Amino acid sequence: MHQSTSTTGGRILSIASGLRGRHLPRRLLQLYIGLALYGASSALLVRAGLGLEPWGVLHQGLAQRTGLTIGVVSIVVGAVVLLLWIPIRQRPGLGTVSNVFVVGIAMDATLAVVPDAHGLAVRIPVLAAGIVLNGVATGLYISARFGPGPRDGLMTGLHRLTGRSIRLVRTAIEVAVVATGFLLGGTVGAGTVVYALSIGPLAQLFLRVFAIPAADGGSTVVAGSSPERAILRS
Repeated sequence: MHQSTSTTGGRILSIASGLRGRHLPRRLLQLYIGLALYGASSALLVRAGLGLEPWGVLHQGLAQRTGLTIGVVSIVVGAVVLLLWIPIRQRPGLGTVSNVFVVGIAMDATLAVVPDAHGLAVRIPVLAAGIVLNGVATGLYISARFGPGPRDGLMTGLHRLTGRSIRLVRTAIEVAVVATGFLLGGTVGAGTVVYALSIGPLAQLFLRVFAIPAADGGSTVVAGSSPERAILRS
């Protein structure tokens, strides 16, 4: 009982600790704009129909099998992944919890107003816009420093638990996610490959663009030069 109370208290403190500092209004704004744009960018990838990001493939496959909207599936999957944090002793932040809900809601809202793209002359620009917007969104919400998304926390937690490299753990998770999503009917295509190759440099760029100065005047760099450490997917 004492250990459970301490763990719960630690998680609350982890969330509360992010709600300090003179840059709080800007950080909150970046967090929620970034998460909303992330959902919108994922919706654009769906409308392009040329292939989704790894977790999007799984979400789409599950949506087709269950009849739920892809945004609702994203929320459910995010909540399930967050539960997996418990045995690996990861602590959620405000951004972690917000990520579960805001991305899915924004995704469904965008899909409700953006029609399907027809013809490569339209689908390719929509794909490109979705990927670039995804990079912008990643830079915004990670730079806010309110904690990683559920899926990234799973990655970093397994990295810490197993001692394996971030690159290896991330690759193993995403290969499993894409394969499962594809078998369920999710879209894998050229867009999936383009996303995988371009999101690292894009996220690295926008992490620097949207970096918020530390409260103590220290470094503003949120991520180092290694792309695999910079991208904390929702």
